Amino acid sequence: MPESTRIVAPGLSDGTVRTADGQILHAPADWQLLPPGDAALTRRVKAAGPTWTVQQKKGRKTFSQGVWAPAERIAAIRADLAAERATDAHAKRRAAETTRRERKQTEYVEDFRGAVLAFLDFAPRYASLAEQLADTVTQHATPVGSGTVARTQRIPIEQRAESAVIAWLRHRTTAYDNMKIARVRGKRREVRRMLAEQSRRLLETYRAGRTAEPACPLQQALMM
Repeated sequence: MPESTRIVAPGLSDGTVRTADGQILHAPADWQLLPPGDAALTRRVKAAGPTWTVQQKKGRKTFSQGVWAPAERIAAIRADLAAERATDAHAKRRAAETTRRERKQTEYVEDFRGAVLAFLDFAPRYASLAEQLADTVTQHATPVGSGTVARTQRIPIEQRAESAVIAWLRHRTTAYDNMKIARVRGKRREVRRMLAEQSRRLLETYRAGRTAEPACPLQQALMM
């Protein structure tokens, strides 16, 4: 029903959606699908009245496919928002927000790199190698929108750093990316655990200050 706000899934054809109980609904003729991408516009459209939010689940992630709402409402709010964004006050606010985000990102990158170094805890003779590895993992894991474990807020930064190092080692020092893993429930997790232990043993060589093998996969990966 158009008067009800709903969370729905994409339908089988254009202009249709599927409810949680499997019911197929046709969008009203005077409604329009607002595509994702403009968070402020989407928030205002949803706050102004009933909408159908289209979401699609892929694996464990849910992706927005847009919001159905009256076309006139979308057009009016889009025009109001465009007028606001054209003002000097808005430009100054955006510049201040950008500066704040950049400062926050810089601080986080520094904190994350420090957490990586603390996890590595290499012996003094391998200090430069630890610095190089910390730089490499940090550059890979911390960009905004990268989707890596370093960007999650659900676990402490120390755990994020550890997970990021182990993930980098898995992809760069093992054959994981070329493995043919049986499509059996839990098998991939089992393989990742096995490779994580292999990576931890590799790190122990440098923590203990032992002489590394000439063909050490870590050093080879850092030279690539």
